[in-house]
Amino acid sequence: MLRFTTAGESHGQALVSVLEGMPAGVPLLAADIDADLARRQQGYGRGRRMQIERDSAEILSGVRAGETMGSPISMLIRNRDWKNWQEIMDAAPREEDAEGALRRRAVTRVRPGHADLTGLLKYDRDDARDILERASARETTARVAAGAIARRLLSELGVTVGSHLVHLGGIDATAPTELPAALNEASDASQLRTLDPEAEAAMIARIDAAKKEGNTLGGVCEVVVNGLPVGLGSHVSWDRKLDGRLGAAMLSIPAVKGVEIGMGFGAARATGAEVHDEIAAAPGRIRCGNVRRETNRAGGLEGGMTTGEPLVVRVAMKPISTLMRPLGTVDVATGDAAKATAERSDVTAVPAMGVIAEAMAALVLADAMLEKFGGDSLGEVRRNLDGYLSHVAARLRG
Repeated sequence: MLRFTTAGESHGQALVSVLEGMPAGVPLLAADIDADLARRQQGYGRGRRMQIERDSAEILSGVRAGETMGSPISMLIRNRDWKNWQEIMDAAPREEDAEGALRRRAVTRVRPGHADLTGLLKYDRDDARDILERASARETTARVAAGAIARRLLSELGVTVGSHLVHLGGIDATAPTELPAALNEASDASQLRTLDPEAEAAMIARIDAAKKEGNTLGGVCEVVVNGLPVGLGSHVSWDRKLDGRLGAAMLSIPAVKGVEIGMGFGAARATGAEVHDEIAAAPGRIRCGNVRRETNRAGGLEGGMTTGEPLVVRVAMKPISTLMRPLGTVDVATGDAAKATAERSDVTAVPAMGVIAEAMAALVLADAMLEKFGGDSLGEVRRNLDGYLSHVAARLRG
């Protein structure tokens, strides 16, 4: 079983990522991880924090001589901004704390739409900074680090994971009928990671207008995974269905409020003939079971299992809750009406969310691959996969 955990606060010393269950022999360099960390920081509409941080992973364990060893992989990603927050985030108690006074830059004017108020009440805190520092999307840096390793395993097994932005701030992007084979190379060339230059120009103008208004914008990214073999996941129990596992992973991303697979909600508004994918014999398409779906409205999943067709997942992110023209709230220290706290923030982080969604997809799918073809080494996993594909190839020859 592949599993990961993260630790650290937004303005703490560092973020920590620990990944367990990765088989031995997977080629891995720190540069492989840093490449995805850099992609997460890109995107028009990001705030000043992205100019401060230059995220880089220090591999502390689990890798030797450029290959995984089969033991837990731990990584440290330092926060460059820590030097400006040491007094505020110091773990040691201070005299003023003992007297009940709040530390400098305490947050009591809680933000609508954020974890501030609910977390403060749940954990019985006086300062919402104890909540927001962990609830911050900065935590996703550690997820992307773990996801980059899962991506390396998938690539060794013939699977690629990419994404592109399809909507931002009320503006839809039109993707080409056939997506580029090197999807991330094409989308990363765009400031907003979209494949529609005309829509990109309109989106940039929309972002500029929102910034002047002190407002924020949400949007939708599409994750596309190619090369998956038929049969990952299972129909037999609710917690083994791959669409459920992917949905949970995507909805765990901060500010994500919706997930669609294939046609998604559109399928509820259409007839069965307009929704279901007809099947035809296609000898040689072994990863699909020697068949072809004439369409891919199911998005590569049927009955909680992969079909071998491209996996297509759309992820919707709400606007960020930190507005530079703050909304009304309550100051929990006094009970009085107030304007919400406003710290530096992005106007939009949807392009970065696509990279995070890639990481979460990679982690879920790498886990599903190991569940189906498990082994202690990459060579063993490959042999198991090859044996399975040989069996599938013999089922429907056309």
